[in-house]
Amino acid sequence: MLRIVLVAPRNPLNIGAAARAMSNFGFPDLRLVNPYDVAFTEARSAVRSHYILEQAQVCASVGEAVSGCTLVAGTTAVGNRDLHVPLYRLEQAGPIMREHLESSPAALLFGSEKFGLSNEDMSYCNWLLRIPSREEHASMNLGQAVAICLYELKRDAALAGTRFPTPEMADAGDLERMTALLTETLQHSGYVNERTSQSTELKIRRLVRRLRVPQGDLETWLGILRQILWKAKG
Repeated sequence: MLRIVLVAPRNPLNIGAAARAMSNFGFPDLRLVNPYDVAFTEARSAVRSHYILEQAQVCASVGEAVSGCTLVAGTTAVGNRDLHVPLYRLEQAGPIMREHLESSPAALLFGSEKFGLSNEDMSYCNWLLRIPSREEHASMNLGQAVAICLYELKRDAALAGTRFPTPEMADAGDLERMTALLTETLQHSGYVNERTSQSTELKIRRLVRRLRVPQGDLETWLGILRQILWKAKG
């Protein structure tokens, strides 16, 4: 079980966005350490993922929030701080935490919007992770940071190459129907002239085949061309 811990959050939109991300990726356990009361109240009434906030626990300290977890990881934009603990990029941290979660609970800490995690907050962490943002703008919105981290934890490398089924393509006979109708339409529009009609037809035939028209779209294309042809005939 992964526990998300928000330390001193102040903005209800950020709290709500974090809860929404947790719902998106299937991590329902939320703890808030000394949240700004007004922000937490507004978030609970506004966010669609209200069930996460309704069951969230408010804690007086980070120690209380991570109690029972055998791995605690904090997030940081780094800066010039002396961290005293190992620091991983998010893509390095993901596999470590996924492996740990297979057998033991873990907590992922996010600091306040204004200051991030304090040195005292970090003292509870086994290690820290950072999202690889550019140095000129290293700090991220709280809700976005939660979403990115949870995506990485949910990501399955084994399924990364999975593709959606390829649609059935129109066969040669169907493409020839489309070629003939398009050619006739272009003749009535004045695009095709008698002197170059043969070479133009070859170009149209090649063009239609390069389009790789799915079978399901063929009748739509034919209907469009018939309507244009009807208008062109006047």
